[in-house]
Amino acid sequence: MSEINLSKDETERLVAKVKAYFDAELKQDIGGFDAEFLISFFGKELGGYYYNKGLADAHTLFTEKSEELGYLIQELEKPVD
Repeated sequence: MSEINLSKDETERLVAKVKAYFDAELKQDIGGFDAEFLISFFGKELGGYYYNKGLADAHTLFTEKSEELGYLIQELEKPVD
């Protein structure tokens, strides 16, 4: 898996969410640099798990939809004598 590169806007939004979480749930103030470091750490250490789960979910959906498409194509067949 390649390195995850977030845009500046995405990073800023995630930093705000981490800071808000630390404040609301842990009653701790965390700086922007620390929040960004934490996001990077979780991305590197946990990102692959979420990525693989997303791929597995996509594969399952693709398989289900291809089977449905196969049935729809069979319904289009014309009877032959």
